[in-house]
Amino acid sequence: MKALIVYDSFFGNTEKIALGISKALGPKVKAKALKVGNVKMEQLIGLDLLIVGSPTRAFRPTKAITDLLKSLPSNGLKGVKVAAFDTRISPDKIKSRLLTRLVKWLGYAAEPIDSRLRKKGGSPVLPPEGFFVDDSKGPLTKGELERAAGWARQCI
Repeated sequence: MKALIVYDSFFGNTEKIALGISKALGPKVKAKALKVGNVKMEQLIGLDLLIVGSPTRAFRPTKAITDLLKSLPSNGLKGVKVAAFDTRISPDKIKSRLLTRLVKWLGYAAEPIDSRLRKKGGSPVLPPEGFFVDDSKGPLTKGELERAAGWARQCI
């Protein structure tokens, strides 16, 4: 099985999750994690599994992730298993009532990533997932790397 984990990261937290996912896929899967700016379209050919992750920025994925997904041809992911994740601040750590309401209304980055992957023909293997950071710059909340590894193993 051939897998690619594409991610964007500002403070290194999403990168840590992506690398942890790649490692967790283990010896059964030839997995590679690449930052979105290093992805070439030919690397998406022949994939069995594509996992895409982004930090949540203004309730959405980063522009680089959005642009990459938009650039994929229609049905370009037909026959490819897909999964989406993001990094986000835990709702219990958000101290603003307004921000809490906005998060409930606008959501996080993983859902739009998942939607775009589906529109491009991908077959989701798991619901979109969020992994928590303690603050906007991190660090990852304790146990999130392990949780990400367990999530990744469900993809295969």
